[in-house]
Amino acid sequence: MASYAHPQHLPAPALAADRRTTSPLRYLGPNWYAAVMGTAIVASAGVALPSPVPHAAAVAVWALSALLLAVLLVARAGHWLRHRDQARAHLLDPAVAPFYGCLSMALLAVGGGTLTLGGGVIGERTAVAVDVVLFTAGTAIGLVAAAAIPYLMVTRHKVDPGTASPVWLLPVVAPMVSASQGPLLLPHLPAGQWQEAMLLGSYAMFGLSLLATLLMLPLIFGRLVVHGPLPLALTPTLFLVLGPLGQSTTAVNSLADVAPTAIGGSYAGAFESFAVVYGVPVLGFALLWLAIALAMVVRAARAGLRFSMTWWGFTFPVGTCVTGAAGLARHTGLAAYDWLATALYVFLVAAWLIAATATFRGLLAGRLLAAPARA
Repeated sequence: MASYAHPQHLPAPALAADRRTTSPLRYLGPNWYAAVMGTAIVASAGVALPSPVPHAAAVAVWALSALLLAVLLVARAGHWLRHRDQARAHLLDPAVAPFYGCLSMALLAVGGGTLTLGGGVIGERTAVAVDVVLFTAGTAIGLVAAAAIPYLMVTRHKVDPGTASPVWLLPVVAPMVSASQGPLLLPHLPAGQWQEAMLLGSYAMFGLSLLATLLMLPLIFGRLVVHGPLPLALTPTLFLVLGPLGQSTTAVNSLADVAPTAIGGSYAGAFESFAVVYGVPVLGFALLWLAIALAMVVRAARAGLRFSMTWWGFTFPVGTCVTGAAGLARHTGLAAYDWLATALYVFLVAAWLIAATATFRGLLAGRLLAAPARA
């Protein structure tokens, strides 16, 4: 999702050689998985609405996200095989490395869509099997990224003062996506220990991601207050803050839905109570941040904001707020959350159409896979 600069540690001759490279895979970074996430959430959020979108339309968008994931996995494998120097440079670049969390979230988002929408296309058993594979791989990658990327930030990255950005949230929010997707798979597991392990394991990943997010948010807001607005191209990444807020609200409501089956008794009631007690204030803060982020984007647009892959930040984070509001609507019965989810979904679809169209045009023109300019 970022329009990132060349790693500063590359010498000038290497930069010149990079720009003469014709391979379209060399600069295909992990940020491209954001397009998969943004597409998959359009389908998943659409069926979570109180008045769901037409099923055929949701299935078509899910199928598109699955196709994009397959193409991108192959392309990124080619990137690692043919351009290992650039791949390693991405890992050592603090502006790019956090996007490895997007790989996890793309796998999880498509896997969840496969389970909820793909059964009628590929069969129920196949859909469950595909989700098991994607959920397992996405969760494993997300947990590794949540530990490895902060480790690299501390030990290998050269982070200058005032460079904190919402992009830092990407690796630590990935386990939160697993926490919200686990409940979808739980009913397909054997009753007893398996289901309880999925429930509590998902809840543990919710806590892991939430506490890590709480470490990052003061750094991000402090950077804005002390150093001013983000650079124009990075302004859309302010929407990434909505990701852990909306996704955590989605997770606690989804966990509350399956708790009576998996654990029963008083604990199940505690899960449902916590879904409302936690979700209502957190979604309230998400709306406050949405207002701030929108104001900053309008300011950037007046200053000449142009399309870059950061615009995909307008999609998945907003989609998590849609599913979070829909979950609160289920557990509170409050019609206001139905209207909120619908309004946010309209914004999501509009943002997706704009980002997808601009990305397609950028690919045709060759701009999006060209060598980035040196910072």
